[in-house]
Amino acid sequence: MRIVLQRSKEAKVMVDGEIVGEISAGLLLLVGITHDDTQQDADYLAEKIVNLRIFEDESGKMNLSLLNVGLDILSVSQFTLYGDCRKGRRPNFMAAAKPQYAKELYDYFNEKLKEKGTEVQTGIFGAMMDVQFTNDGPVTLLLNSEDRNS
Repeated sequence: MRIVLQRSKEAKVMVDGEIVGEISAGLLLLVGITHDDTQQDADYLAEKIVNLRIFEDESGKMNLSLLNVGLDILSVSQFTLYGDCRKGRRPNFMAAAKPQYAKELYDYFNEKLKEKGTEVQTGIFGAMMDVQFTNDGPVTLLLNSEDRNS
């Protein structure tokens, strides 16, 4: 699994002009899933995300986690994170998981985040979505479940 994590002051996702998920502050997650991702990958990333110390403490140092500050998550499925642009001019998306499998793992991942004690809003899997947010910091991190084996 690949995740682009962005600390946000506000974020929302719209489908056909209607808001389907929205948070006031917290994390925007763009979530990509590949063929060989498993529930263990989702478990690893859910644990990592809610405990990353990327929010400022009273001294202005990034020392607090999402759970410490009590903020929310907007999770958006993003198969294009597995786009391969090495050859030609059109991305190849063969590394992205098939939709049915990806949706099952994406839903599982979001449930794991909720079980950790955070509010999770989502887009609509497979829909054409408009995502709007204000990056806080800016703080943007790339997470990859393959790193759990390192």
